[in-house]
Amino acid sequence: MKLLEVKNLVVEFPNRRGTLRALDDISFDIAPGEILGVVGESGAGKSITGASIIGLLEPPGRIASGQIWLEGERIDSLGIEQMRHIRGKRIGAIFQDPLTSLNPLYTIGRQLVETIRAHLPVSEKEARERAVALLNDTGIPAAAQRMDHYPHQFSGGMRQRVVIALALAAEPKLIVADEPTTALDVSIQAQIISLLKTICKQRGAAVMLITHDMGVISETCDRVAVMYAGRIAEIGPVHEVINHPAHPYTAGLMAAIPDITQDRERLNQIDGAMPRLNAIPAGCAYNPRCPQAFGKCRSERPDLMSAGVTRAACWLHEGAAA
Repeated sequence: MKLLEVKNLVVEFPNRRGTLRALDDISFDIAPGEILGVVGESGAGKSITGASIIGLLEPPGRIASGQIWLEGERIDSLGIEQMRHIRGKRIGAIFQDPLTSLNPLYTIGRQLVETIRAHLPVSEKEARERAVALLNDTGIPAAAQRMDHYPHQFSGGMRQRVVIALALAAEPKLIVADEPTTALDVSIQAQIISLLKTICKQRGAAVMLITHDMGVISETCDRVAVMYAGRIAEIGPVHEVINHPAHPYTAGLMAAIPDITQDRERLNQIDGAMPRLNAIPAGCAYNPRCPQAFGKCRSERPDLMSAGVTRAACWLHEGAAA
């Protein structure tokens, strides 16, 4: 059974000049205990996908069509109060900047205890014991003493550990982690990623990890979805996508990653830029930048199709998919 299923999701932002389509008919699923990476350039739609799942789309953004299912229950059509109950209890969220996720006026302990008691039928004492255990699990030393400290008394890496503890407080089945390591230095990034992997395997939670860092993806994820201009360009097992990319955009991303085993003066780059939402070209959105584009790419938009082990939205694989 799939823990999360996203089916043909379309997200739009109406404005005075018309309607911008930020997500255009995307579908994917995540199994229990699986870590799915979502990668792409800025503006590809990664964070909007995460916000749609946890019910935190910024107005005037709206889900125009499609469905989101969590453990067999459709959640995209739920009201604000119903969604608030699901958020925290069944879906945990970890955001990019831990300072914006924590209330600077409350101690860490109070925020954890309130979160636990909001979702679980436990006493104040039980909630506090649970909070200390969570801080211990996330690698915060002297957890019982740190409960009475405020967010500003923690370093960036320690604050992100507190945010992870908050996300895990009610034992959610799914965690949406949006750029959880971007604000941290590299050594702390590695610790946070390792922590996320360990906790999820122990608790059987699934993770949707949104990032632009392919190194983080390769170290962490079971599968990866590569996004481009509001659509999924390729999705499949992470090592297959990294080592044998089936979509020219994925191949371009992989070629741009520095490789210490190769002696070269310049990194490869993808010429051009991702199109703006109000200027997405006909056919495949990547065709103006694609070195392998041909006639059909400029007129017809490809859907995901079989491309060996992975699935890619690319006409190069049309014969193989038949």
